[in-house]
Amino acid sequence: MCNIMLKWPEMSNMLPKSDERPNVLEHVSENVRRLRRAAGLSQEALASAAGVSRRMLVGIEGGDVNVSLATLDRIAAALGVLFPDLVQRPDRPDRSRINVVAWVGERPGSRATLLASSATRHEVELWIWSLAPGERYTAEPDAEGWREMIYVIEGRLSVYRGDLMQAVEAGDFLVFGSDQPYTYANEGEALLRFVRNVLT
Repeated sequence: MCNIMLKWPEMSNMLPKSDERPNVLEHVSENVRRLRRAAGLSQEALASAAGVSRRMLVGIEGGDVNVSLATLDRIAAALGVLFPDLVQRPDRPDRSRINVVAWVGERPGSRATLLASSATRHEVELWIWSLAPGERYTAEPDAEGWREMIYVIEGRLSVYRGDLMQAVEAGDFLVFGSDQPYTYANEGEALLRFVRNVLT
């Protein structure tokens, strides 16, 4: 581990708004609207509880807005549900096989797929990620006590947390608290693939 001070570009954990966006946005729109109504909340009340603008919430429910994964986490918490409840297909409530793309990077081959989620004391999410050479994903801090567990399948993953960087080679793993901003980066010349568990 080496100490490096870095300043990255703007957050890259946005779900893209384009014809090629992941189908997860369609599920998010329907799920947020359905869960909000079931909770008896107005759009204004949910927006306030989640710390987002009403305009953003209207856009999310309409499927017309880019939204960060961290924002979806806040909306889920305000609804009293978990992140997988927002992204999985409404007709498939079984969290053991979610398999939806939740993030697409700027470079072909960069994506994050939520495979499954399983209840522990709280919740565990299982993801498979791939980052093309030069791609990076920057996340907002999670709530206190959240953990990330990473296992690199191929390539070399650079994980930046604050002013620290740790490289994780294929076949190796890393576990860390995610209650501070962190970045996954592929600084190599080949596709990077890794498994990510999120423990809440």
